[in-house]
Amino acid sequence: MKKTQVLLLLSIVLFPFTGANSQSKQKNNPPLFSNFSYQGNDQVYTDNPLKSDEFYTPILQGCYPDPAITRKGDDYYMVCSSFAMFPGVPIFHSKDLVNWTDLGGVLNDVTQFNPHDTGISAGVYAPGITYNPHNDTFYMIVTAFSGGLNNIIVKTKDPKKGWGNPIKLGFGGIDPSIFFDDNGKGYIVHNDAPDNGKERYNGHRVIKIWEYDVENDKVIPGSDKIVVDGGVDPAKNPIWIEAPHLYKKDGKYFLMCAEGGTGGNHTEVIFKSDSPKGPFIPAPSNPILTQKYFGRDRKNKVDWAGHADLVKGPGDKYYGVFLAVRPNEKNRVNTGRETFILPVDWSGEFPVFENGLIPLEPKMKMPQGATENKTGKEGFFPNGNFTFNDNFTSNKLDNRWIGLRGPREKFIAITKKGLQINPFETNIKDLKPTSTLFYRQQHNRFSLTTTIDYKPKSDKDLAGVVALQNEGSNYVFGITMKDKDYYVVLQKNQKTRRDAAINSTIVASAKIDIKKPVQLQMKANGDNYEFAYSVNGNDFVNVGGIVSGDILSTDVAGGFTGCLLGLYATENNDARP
Repeated sequence: MKKTQVLLLLSIVLFPFTGANSQSKQKNNPPLFSNFSYQGNDQVYTDNPLKSDEFYTPILQGCYPDPAITRKGDDYYMVCSSFAMFPGVPIFHSKDLVNWTDLGGVLNDVTQFNPHDTGISAGVYAPGITYNPHNDTFYMIVTAFSGGLNNIIVKTKDPKKGWGNPIKLGFGGIDPSIFFDDNGKGYIVHNDAPDNGKERYNGHRVIKIWEYDVENDKVIPGSDKIVVDGGVDPAKNPIWIEAPHLYKKDGKYFLMCAEGGTGGNHTEVIFKSDSPKGPFIPAPSNPILTQKYFGRDRKNKVDWAGHADLVKGPGDKYYGVFLAVRPNEKNRVNTGRETFILPVDWSGEFPVFENGLIPLEPKMKMPQGATENKTGKEGFFPNGNFTFNDNFTSNKLDNRWIGLRGPREKFIAITKKGLQINPFETNIKDLKPTSTLFYRQQHNRFSLTTTIDYKPKSDKDLAGVVALQNEGSNYVFGITMKDKDYYVVLQKNQKTRRDAAINSTIVASAKIDIKKPVQLQMKANGDNYEFAYSVNGNDFVNVGGIVSGDILSTDVAGGFTGCLLGLYATENNDARP
């Protein structure tokens, strides 16, 4: 990730669920949501049905970028970036690299990781996860751009049972990962600015390595060294060398990094050395993964591939997880950067992603020993086309539901009739925790429907659904009050420049009868989004026609996230008919 982008972004800126925190006044009329349904229907999955020995990639659809992976025995654990989403650093478990279980978030204590008052693309990103067999301990290392944490590490003996307290590591830069050598010695590699800040050109970065004191969990002062300056070919002024991972094979050390920025020129490159502290020599076959060479209008386009990590999979076959995007028909990126997987051929001197230098396909053969594709069944994370229904009757909310800038438990309550959201006095545009329960958009074509039972008391009250790329790029579709009447209103919020105010406009509104619960619907077909309501449970009335999803795209709105779909309530509404 680009450090200058990070600095710009920064400058812009389970138990039964009961009650609400001090930010939320317990009201007599909090909205009650029920019968939530999200249905994805992308054409690529219709056109490419799976055979019994196949599975889809991406393995994590929606905003799950910057994957890192590790293994202990037959257990694989994978983490991703989460930015200001809460809990921080989603983590998944698998036995076969096909079927994944969502374990929630690593950083789930707001007293330790607090992304309040920050833009959505700050928070935490680019985690690393490593199992150390010498002390039977898992390490998760990450950069936290909130709460004064910077680079931190947390540890556990069992990722399914939670993690320890964050430990500050005392060095700068971003994208850290940790490596343990055969003798148990630890090293941390990360992206940083050149020494003394002397950049030769925009995007000039270096990779540093530190020796790590395993007993005291800190880097050893004075042990830092630059091992890559600029990138593969310094004479060509390569940009944004980042996301380093260190490996050892056949007595040699391999340093794998992303290069070229996280957009259309994203690539994965690799270096080799006799020592973990270099010198590192780039492979003559670089890059080993990219999608930058192919036509813009190719079918089933996957782009931006890079930011990868390797793991030895079943049958000692290597696999690599990495981020990439699936743009819509207008080349916009509403689903965000997702987690993909490919087999890796490491039979030669350097690893190469199999089929990673040709246009990526939507499916692949299951690894050796993966006998059944259970994605979307028996509690495993779904992919392809699927439907997610939630009646909010369980006292444990699905891990796919997340908060923004704070825990979801602060504003929700599970009742016999559904999910109650106790509204904060914050607006969706505020750089504060909002009383919004979010679900990631996971398809370019989807339909979302929910039922809401709600009677606002004034025009300051609103509850409904929201499609959000960030605090300055979103749509709000909800029920509010004007005089003594009730309305459903569609608001578009957009910040056209970084230093500009958010421009809020009412796209359309309609007077409605709320004697009975109302159904709200959001649909997308690529770049075209529609919002509708029903008062009888059958007939939906469109509000605002077809609106563009451009502001919900990463490449238009900026930042690093994908579109989030939320159940929203506020006592600070400004979307008035």
